[in-house]
Amino acid sequence: AITALFLIARGGSAFAEQSVDLELIIGVDVSRSVDSYEAKLQRDGYVTAFSDHRVIEAIKSGFLGKIAVLYFEWAGYGHQKVVADWTVIEDEASAKAFAAKVAREPYESARRTAISEAIDWAVPQFESNRFKSRRRVIDISGDGPNSWGRRVDAARDDAVAAGITINGLPIIDADSADSSRWWLPNLDLYYEHCVIGGRGAFVIVANGFMDFANAVRRKLVL
Repeated sequence: AITALFLIARGGSAFAEQSVDLELIIGVDVSRSVDSYEAKLQRDGYVTAFSDHRVIEAIKSGFLGKIAVLYFEWAGYGHQKVVADWTVIEDEASAKAFAAKVAREPYESARRTAISEAIDWAVPQFESNRFKSRRRVIDISGDGPNSWGRRVDAARDDAVAAGITINGLPIIDADSADSSRWWLPNLDLYYEHCVIGGRGAFVIVANGFMDFANAVRRKLVL
């Protein structure tokens, strides 16, 4: 009790930060251009990836052998829903437990594609998570360009200035060409120039929602 009071008096915290190799925020598009079947494919992609031995071995191969992950889904009009809150993944059991959290949460959709709002929401989550690492990364996946909120490159630049890396997983789905006025055939180039940034930032393309699970696995291993 005395130690706790001493820490509080100094403006510190009674809870020590846990060191991990990576703090990762996964942000997944659930705007109206993503129907319920495609949303399930995205969820299942991450569930499959975090149950994959190659992803688990990649996590365990780090200096500390563990990462901290938060998974949320986003759209426009301030829609950001935490599906699985900050979780330490360090072995098969913790990886599959995280995957189970992602799988069981009810799905919600909303209008517009607000990549910039998703980035702006994610940035402060690193400050309150009680983890510390040398790498803070936001993974953004989606099937269209920013159509709501401020400029996405401005949000990207602010995140990078805070020492955060943004990686991208654009979903290029030809089936959406006739149904969405925001469809871009070169969405990968849009992500490269406007969305990703920071140290070691990269893009992995999913060629349609059926390819999403493979793309997620490749991205997580990288």
